[in-house]
Amino acid sequence: MKKIFYAFFLVLLLGCTNLSNTPVKKTEDFLKKYQTLDNNVIEDLNETLDSDMTFTTSQKDRYKNIMKKHYQNMTYEIKQDKIDGDKATVLVEINVTDFKKVLDEAEDYVKDNKNEFVTSLGDLDKEKYTDYRLNKLEQAKEKVKFTISINLTKKDNKWNVDKLDKETYDKINGIYDY
Repeated sequence: MKKIFYAFFLVLLLGCTNLSNTPVKKTEDFLKKYQTLDNNVIEDLNETLDSDMTFTTSQKDRYKNIMKKHYQNMTYEIKQDKIDGDKATVLVEINVTDFKKVLDEAEDYVKDNKNEFVTSLGDLDKEKYTDYRLNKLEQAKEKVKFTISINLTKKDNKWNVDKLDKETYDKINGIYDY
C-alpha cells in the first residue's frame, strides 16, 4: 500500500512541476509581473525614464506612477496556444488604458492652442507641454483591447518568454498606434 501511495505522490508531484512549465503558465507569469509591479518591470521602467532627458525629476516620478497604475489595472485573457517543437506562441487579449488616444487628443489640443504652450520667445515650453500631457494621462480612463502574441522558446526543457517586439511592448503600454 505504501508503494502505491508513494507512486501516486511522485506522479502528482511531477505532474504539478510540468503544469508550471507550460507556455500558457509562463505567459501568465510574465503578465502577472506587470500587474504585481515586479522588480524587473520597475527596473525597466526606471531605465527608460533615466535615459529620457525631456522629463524633469518630478515629471519622471509622475510618469512612473501613471505606468504603475496602468500595469496594475491591465487585465488579460489567454485565447490560444500553439506549440511547435521547442517554439510556442500564446495569443492573449489584453485590456489596457488607451494612452494613445489621450496623447493624440493632447497633441491636437496643443496644435490648436499653441499660444498656451509657448515661451515669451515663441518656442514651445517643453515643461508646460509635458505637464499637460501627464495631466491627461493621469485622467485617462478609457480602455482598449489588443491581441498580442507572446513567443516562447524551450531551452533545457524549460519554457522562456522571448524578447517582445516593439508592437507588443507598445500594446502593453497602451500606446500602440492602431
